[in-house]
Amino acid sequence: MPKVERFEDLEIWKIAVGIAVEVYILCDSEPLKSDWGMKDQIRRAACSMSDNIAEGFEYNNNPDFIRFLNYAKGSSGEFRNKLTILVSAGKIDQVVFDDLYNKSIDFSGKTKTLISYLKKFEANKKSK
Repeated sequence: MPKVERFEDLEIWKIAVGIAVEVYILCDSEPLKSDWGMKDQIRRAACSMSDNIAEGFEYNNNPDFIRFLNYAKGSSGEFRNKLTILVSAGKIDQVVFDDLYNKSIDFSGKTKTLISYLKKFEANKKSK
């Protein structure tokens, strides 16, 4: 894997930002526009994915980055939970749910792959 100089270069960060932007746009329309509590919670969960990648990367060491990648992955699960509640309550339609849910699953899978890569890299450093 080539060395990444900035978190903005990471594909998972780009996916997470794309999800957050879609959620912000979604929340500007009814029925979420007037549901202050859920609107705030789903926005926070969506933004937390890219926030944790950015923060963890900036610590400039793999153990901290791995920890924050795990937080980002956890936020993805929280986000999918909120999507499930919204679609079940009829607050978003199935097409919106499917799109955001699949993007979140893609994010989680790629984040897990990066975590595994970094853990192996760290283990190899220690064994030398």
